[in-house]
Amino acid sequence: MEEVLANSSVVRVSALLKELGCLGEVTILTDSARTALDAATALGIEVGQVASSIVFKLPGGNPLLVITSGRHRVDTELVAKNLGVEKLHRADADFVKNTSGFSIGGVCPVGWINQPEITLIDEALNDYDVAWAAAGHPHCVYPTSFAELSRVTGAIPMVVGK
Repeated sequence: MEEVLANSSVVRVSALLKELGCLGEVTILTDSARTALDAATALGIEVGQVASSIVFKLPGGNPLLVITSGRHRVDTELVAKNLGVEKLHRADADFVKNTSGFSIGGVCPVGWINQPEITLIDEALNDYDVAWAAAGHPHCVYPTSFAELSRVTGAIPMVVGK
């Protein structure tokens, strides 16, 4: 699994986390953490502690990043209403990769090759002292917090799901 740490996305994320003053170290998981449940099971934590980076397209085609608690599905109608837009559009794997630089399952909230137009963070993540986010690869995560994620991403706190 050491080759995972040499993955260019993981190297980019690890360097950026240090540069941003993030305290958590990248952890390699034996099994893939493509879903919040997978990550929570592998880490032995509550699914709500997983900070999933979900990418949508705004009406103009620009990316929207929603950092959501694993205990929620993003309510696209609620988020669109709160943003004052007609609708959020699903992003396919190519859009996610070309916009963020990460493959689905390993999308990190930082280190994007093209910054999202808007970043939101689920207020539910503030219920936990430690949250875990993807670190650029489906087998890599890092510990963080609501406050740290908000600081390094400039995310807007919002209720994003139920």
